[in-house]
Amino acid sequence: MSNDDGIETDCTMPENPEIRRLADWDDERLRRLVSEYASPLYVLDLHRVRENYRRLAAAFPDADVHYAAKANTARPVLRTVHSEGAGIECASAGETVRALDAGVPSERVQYTAVNPPTEDLDIVVGRWAEGDSDLTITIGAMDTLDRLEDRGYDGRLCVRVNPGVGAGHHEKVATGADAKFGVPYARAGEALAEADDRGFDVVGIHAHAGSGISGEDLDSHRELVSRMGDLARSAPVDLEFVDVGGGFGVPYREDEDPLDLDAVAEATREALGEVDATLVVEPGRYLVADAGVLLTDVNTVKETPDGRVIGVDAGMTTLLRPAMYDAYHPIRNVAPDAGDRPALAQTVTGPICESADVFCTDRSIAECRRGDALAIGNAGAYGYEMASQYNSRPRPATVVLSGEEEAVARRRETIADVTRLEREVEWL
Repeated sequence: MSNDDGIETDCTMPENPEIRRLADWDDERLRRLVSEYASPLYVLDLHRVRENYRRLAAAFPDADVHYAAKANTARPVLRTVHSEGAGIECASAGETVRALDAGVPSERVQYTAVNPPTEDLDIVVGRWAEGDSDLTITIGAMDTLDRLEDRGYDGRLCVRVNPGVGAGHHEKVATGADAKFGVPYARAGEALAEADDRGFDVVGIHAHAGSGISGEDLDSHRELVSRMGDLARSAPVDLEFVDVGGGFGVPYREDEDPLDLDAVAEATREALGEVDATLVVEPGRYLVADAGVLLTDVNTVKETPDGRVIGVDAGMTTLLRPAMYDAYHPIRNVAPDAGDRPALAQTVTGPICESADVFCTDRSIAECRRGDALAIGNAGAYGYEMASQYNSRPRPATVVLSGEEEAVARRRETIADVTRLEREVEWL
């Protein structure tokens, strides 16, 4: 059965667990997928995306949910979350165009500009002028108002506030206390008044603590929301919404517990207090992380004095998070007889000419042999989105699943794709 967007839906959904572990995936199906579509391969389960959305929406019944598209911009993902009721929060002009082109109406699209390049503003304001007139632009600096005025924009405007409170799984993603993001909290009221005086349709305020927030960060999240509630109550203009960001974390390690979403939702409501505006939350990772796996083939097995090194055809150009953030991703050997093999301490590395190109070190995994397929879990968020062509390596394909249905959502790049923008320089 298909919904109005043409996306396959499953009418007999099983119970909605808080987290899907790597061991919950069907190894036989993963083997068939990597055999049919080649390696490396991203696999995204749209059914799981729907489950995650419905669980979060149930925890925040009075909030408006905006999906943070930067986690995964695959068109089937954008259409799936929109069909469930989500708006789309975009961090760039490219994401904004992708959301609109996926059929998301402009009133459900919000562009959150961070030091926006000239081309970004030209593109987004151009779409606004050409008919997508209900989209919202969020500014994080007052001089962006000048730049918008110069382009004739006087539409829906949100002010991003720097609350001075940051949290997240790594210092590189704790945005809430980073001066790069948002108007200083003490000047937020002034910014709202000036934007209103200059003729913009001021509709909201926005803040975001960081990415990958866990239960340990709940106090920081609560403090951010409390400050936003105070600002909303003292705002010099009537606000349509108060956006407190997202960053809801998921457990990457097998022994970590899922986020107590109901506790987060209750703490959010209590901290916000009574405001005459709609609460907005912006999940990204929470909706898609455990809906995706990365499949990669073993091509090299090497015994060394420092341990057993397993070479695979995916690398930091395919999944950057381990090299960038020292992030943990579960890894499973999905060979048919993996359950009968001994678990060995093995280091899994990619083909990139960098020492950082390592997925795990001395991890206990069923003995790997050349030709085996490995599954890397929780790869649905910031996997393909951070992939690159470094070392002139083509990016992988993405296959989406929904029940028994499957389709290629992104084809595999070729070396011709990598070099297609290059031009001959006649004088060389």
